[in-house]
Amino acid sequence: MSDALLVTGGCGFIGSALVRHLLDATDHRIVTVDVLTYAGDPRNLGPARSHPRHTLVEADIADTEAMHAVFEAHQPAGVLHLAAESHVDRSIDGPAPFVTTNVQGTVSLLEAALAHYESLDTEAQARFRFVHISTDEVFGQLGDAGRFQPDSPYAPRSPYAASKAASDHFVRAWHHTYGLPTLITNGSNTYGPRQYPEKLIPVVLRNALNGDPIPVYGDGSNVRDWIYVDDHARALHRAYTHGTPGETYLVGGGRELRNIELVHMLCGLLDAERPRSSDGSYADLITFVDDRAGHDYRYALDASATRDALDWQPTTNFHTGLQETVQWYLDHPERLEPEPHPA
Repeated sequence: MSDALLVTGGCGFIGSALVRHLLDATDHRIVTVDVLTYAGDPRNLGPARSHPRHTLVEADIADTEAMHAVFEAHQPAGVLHLAAESHVDRSIDGPAPFVTTNVQGTVSLLEAALAHYESLDTEAQARFRFVHISTDEVFGQLGDAGRFQPDSPYAPRSPYAASKAASDHFVRAWHHTYGLPTLITNGSNTYGPRQYPEKLIPVVLRNALNGDPIPVYGDGSNVRDWIYVDDHARALHRAYTHGTPGETYLVGGGRELRNIELVHMLCGLLDAERPRSSDGSYADLITFVDDRAGHDYRYALDASATRDALDWQPTTNFHTGLQETVQWYLDHPERLEPEPHPA
């Protein structure tokens, strides 16, 4: 029987893409651990949900006893940890769940992983990896020039970013203090099908198709670096197979855009694929709203070291990926409505 890999948050947007990729690209058994919050949707798994090498465990990573039980039952050869509360606006409105899941949950998982690691024989320990998936937001914000480096100082500016920065520090501490072979990836803004409709792209599509105002924070000049979800998933797999414990890998797509530019691109794609009955452009719905509190101006990652170390690079053309994303939501309009999903 093939070794198991444990993927936390595997019913989320990036996590489900990783689960699907691992089942296609490896012979590992995949154990998805997800508490199935509003954004953890089993539908994201697609055919992977019933794959013979896939097991879904509904459990909270902050439940240490449950995590010990998962490790005991499945004896994973490695962990890819994506489970997290991830939306900045929600963290501003209510920070506590972000501390519970992102900080306490990560520590709980680290404790269970270490106990499991220490029970392994020498050969299994040499193969074991704990890959912690984080965000570029831990570094704070950039001006018009420069890009974050793997050793950039941490300067989180939102409750979400602070919770992820704290979890990064705990992951490093478990490596340096206890010898757990951990790695960290910090990713840029990720786009693609199946993203919950609270992030920028699905919000724009939902509001546009409903004929509602398309909200854009401030003047729309904030800059983000975008990567397609499948490219991100491949990078996480490469971090597991080729990464060095103790190292940090930046996973960026190298496609910087101002928010307002991206919104206009999306409106243009909708104009072509689903013209408005009024003959106007969806861009007519763009409405500038008060800026988000503490809104970081620009993120950008220098992923060159990651590309070299992991022999990886993004392969999805941005416009192709954006077209595929828009078409997927047009084909699945129910996924643009933030309603409770079926179990």
